[in-house]
Amino acid sequence: MAQLGTGQSGEQPTRARVARLILENGPVTAASLGTTLGLTPAAVRRHLDHLIADGMIETRLARVYGNRGRGRPARMFAITDAGRSAFEHAYDDLATSALRFLAERAGPGAVTDFARRQVSELERRYRPVVDAAPPGGRVKALAEALSADGYAASATAVTAGRGGVAAGEQLCQHHCPVAHVAAEYPQLCEAETEAFGRLLGTPVQRLATIAHGDGVCTTHVSASSLRSPAGRRDGVPSASAGVAGAQSAIGAGSAGALPNAAGRAGATTEVGGLSA
Repeated sequence: MAQLGTGQSGEQPTRARVARLILENGPVTAASLGTTLGLTPAAVRRHLDHLIADGMIETRLARVYGNRGRGRPARMFAITDAGRSAFEHAYDDLATSALRFLAERAGPGAVTDFARRQVSELERRYRPVVDAAPPGGRVKALAEALSADGYAASATAVTAGRGGVAAGEQLCQHHCPVAHVAAEYPQLCEAETEAFGRLLGTPVQRLATIAHGDGVCTTHVSASSLRSPAGRRDGVPSASAGVAGAQSAIGAGSAGALPNAAGRAGATTEVGGLSA
């Protein structure tokens, strides 16, 4: 497997930066990479060609929403499983074997308990950061906390309908250190989604996960206007409406990140009683 950032080539550090940007920002165009790194189109193409040859990245066509004008869809570059592995997945096989052993000896419920125990530490550390943020900045604060732990997260407002009504926010994680393990044990994703709901105090829904082959782990967070009143548990329909609107508003910036509206990795969750 190719090792990014090593070797004798003087271009290797720059090539590693290119791969890192693709990892952290999701599918991007060559022009965007060149602008960010200050590279000529020829230099960008050279690095991209090497990364493709090494199996670190792959090409995709940008998704187009609504009426498309003339011309070809933009070509995007996305990280591959091998590319993620080159950064930090050295212990995936051991972790998967350990969880398989746990499930065989103690049952699937033990894996769920383990996942929730693991996430509880992150939730404990993130709680003061999220609670200290203003109401409109809680998702961003959570994204910054996740990024500090290597998840390369971002928060984006989402609108729905012609009037641009706020549908909520999307929390995107462009890197997942346990993606290969979570592919076999989705309890890890489900426990994380539950924790997000508790931290943010609002219904959330996982729309996509790297573990299931998507470019980005994407979680929809319902807008304040879509939340149910305190003490009620009837917020799921409104939150689901927000999710549908959010998906229709997603542009090429999330190309390759989202599956169908059903969501692959988890159901809509409510704070205080979460269904996976």
